[in-house]
Order: sequence, then C-alpha cells, then structure tokens
Amino acid sequence: MRLAHVDALRGFALFGILVVNIGYLASAYHGVGLADPGFDSPLDGAVRWFGAVFFEAKFFLLFSFLFGYTFTLQLASAERGAVRFAPRFLRRLAGLFVLGVLHAVLLYPGDILTTYAVLGLILLAAHRVRPRAAVRTAVILLSVTAALYLLLAWGVHLAGDAGADPGAAAEAERAARELRGGPGAVIGEHLGQLSEFVFVLLLFQAPAALAAFFLGFAAGRVRALGDLARHRGTLVRLQWVGFTVGLLGAVVYAHANLVAPGGAYQALAVAVDVLTAPLLAAAYAATVLRLTQGRFGRRTVAVLGPVGSMTLTCYLAQSLVCALLFTGYGAGLVGRVPPPGVLAIAVALFVVQAVVSRWWLRRHRYGPVEWLLRAWTTLTWPPLRRADVAGASHGSRAARGRRGGAGVTGAAQGSGRSAPGRLPAAPWTCPGLCG
Repeated sequence: MRLAHVDALRGFALFGILVVNIGYLASAYHGVGLADPGFDSPLDGAVRWFGAVFFEAKFFLLFSFLFGYTFTLQLASAERGAVRFAPRFLRRLAGLFVLGVLHAVLLYPGDILTTYAVLGLILLAAHRVRPRAAVRTAVILLSVTAALYLLLAWGVHLAGDAGADPGAAAEAERAARELRGGPGAVIGEHLGQLSEFVFVLLLFQAPAALAAFFLGFAAGRVRALGDLARHRGTLVRLQWVGFTVGLLGAVVYAHANLVAPGGAYQALAVAVDVLTAPLLAAAYAATVLRLTQGRFGRRTVAVLGPVGSMTLTCYLAQSLVCALLFTGYGAGLVGRVPPPGVLAIAVALFVVQAVVSRWWLRRHRYGPVEWLLRAWTTLTWPPLRRADVAGASHGSRAARGRRGGAGVTGAAQGSGRSAPGRLPAAPWTCPGLCG
C-alpha cells in the first residue's frame, strides 16, 4: 500500500527539480556558470538569487533519499512474495539507464536517471548493511567530498585564482545558436555538453546522491516515514537545523555562484553546500510531511500526490515541453525569456502536470512510462486501466459495492480515491525517479 505523504514529498521534489532544470534549458549562460547579460534587471537578479538559495543542489537530494527509502520497501515486498529481487532490480536499473541515455541525448544532458542506474548497483551490493553503518557511510561520503572541494579551493588560490573563464560568454552564445538550430544541431550540442555534465556528476552530484541513497536506506530499514506522529519531534528539529544552518550554507553557495563564479571562493562554497544542503533538503522534507498530517493534509496530498505517483513520466514530460519551448525542436526561445518568465513557465507547467496526473490516475494504475518500466522489470504486461473505472462506466453499482466492501482501504480503491494517508494500488516496483 502506497503512503500518500511519501508520494506528496516526491511530487514536491519534482517541482524543485523542474525549477532547477528549466534554468539550464532556458539559458546557455546558466550552463557555463554565468548570468545572462541580456537580463540584468533587479527582478532578474532577485529570481536568480531565489533559485540559487532555495532550489539548486537541494532537490536531487530529496529524490535520492526517496530512492534509497523505497528500495527497502521493494526488498520487503519481494521477500513477502518470495520473488527473486536482484534480477528484477537489475532489469529496472537497465531500463532507467536506457531512458536516461535517450533523455540526455535528445532532451537534456543533465539527466540524473543514468546516475541513479549506476549508483543503484552500489545500493544493491550493500543491501545487507545495517542502518547505523549506512548513516556512517553517508557522513563519510559527504565529508570526503567536501574535503576534496576544500583542497580544490586551496589549489585554485595558490594558482592565482583567475576567476571565471573569459571565454565562457562566447561559449554560451555559440551554444545558444546551436540549440536554436534544427534537431541535428540540438542533439550535437547535447552530445558536446555531456562531457561537462559527466564531470559535474562525478565530482559533485554522484557522491551526494549516493550519500542520500544510504540515508534513505537507513530510514527505510526503520520505517521512519511509516508513522509520522511518532517522529514529530524529529521533524521539528530537522526544520530548525535545516532552516538555520542549511539556509546559511545555501546563501554562501548562492553568493559565490552569482558574484564570484569560477574561483577559489566558489569551490569553497561548494564544500559548504555539500555539508549543509542535506540539512535544508531535510527541512523541506519535514515541512511537507508535517503539512500532509495537518489541517491542509488532504489538500496537500491531492495536489502533490498524483505527480509523485508518476514522477518518471512527469520528469521526462517536463524536459520534452521545455525542449519544445527553448530549442530548435520547437519555438527556439533559449536565451530569450527572462528569469521571471522562466520561473512562471515552471510553475504553470507543474500545475498542469498536477491536474493531468490526478485525472490520469483516476483511470489508470500507473503513469505511461512507469507502466513500461514495470512491464520490463517484471517481464509481464501489467493491467494499465483501473478495473473499477471500467465497471463504473457501465453503471454497475453492485460491482462497486463488492469492490468497496473490504473496509476503508477497500472503499478507497473501489472509488479511485485514496484512504487517509494512503494511495491505492501499490506496485511492486515503485514508479518514478525515487525507486
């Protein structure tokens, strides 16, 4: 049975991923670490600061945490069903990797699916580790990564700290021209950018994501998200620490990236961010989870939960829509929309996805891409449409009564709506990016 508050958290994480990714898709300058000189108004600057402080390098950690958490649920489900877990999980990782490669080449080089597929192998190999050992491993990974960036900062300082690459602006203009070209030019530019993105993934995103995997794994082993009322004190403490220490680290990170990119200060700020971004991400998670249990809990779940139930479909759809808007696949608006407009597009796109996802899941068990991935994972053709929807369309009230006669959860499944705190139809393979 799916936990509705976990799906809501996943949906919230997807919104943050969209806000970050759309910045790279809308401006080639963002990819080289510079602000577009064509948009230099105070409002443009304020939006850039808002994104750098509250969104960048935070939300992929939430996804990674949920990947590790749901991994434990999959393990438990396989054990209950006496199913061999490793072959299915390996097929699932292979499916994610293929989707990620296609996504990176065709739509967005900053894809994270391939990273998850590779790091998932490590998680599978370490699936017998104890929760405490998993937490220690995560702390070590983050500490070592931060230490490496501190060494990098020291090395850059000793080398003279030249700052930003003087040719970065010209490179951004060249990339924008290519992205406004035809499909061949767009794909060629994506292929050219892959080496730069791989460098960032290896040095920054992959270690942090793996650490979040292990933290989620440890939380899943003790079912930390299963009974939120029991952990209310912990959630409050996470909010206090995350919105103080974590937010302070985010300000340092944003200041370095927007004011002094490319130098020793930026490397130092990344080291600070590696250690503090997980705290801010944890504060976000605690806030959303508390909202799902409070006065506006049902509304929060109704808005975010459906998107969180089909995150893989929504993630790929976001890149497709943005590619049609900003590249030569469609309107070619890269570099032509100011930051406030880009943020407005992100919000509007997510609202549309929330509405469409809710409509889709009333009639179907999985999102389209989730269904394909599940079929490959299990080597079966799982039913896509909800049987209760077909029955309702024929007006069979008696059939609906039989489906809903097994208590509150049964009624929720029979009506296509969720019982409090849960969503119907838990698949063995959790859909979406999280695992």
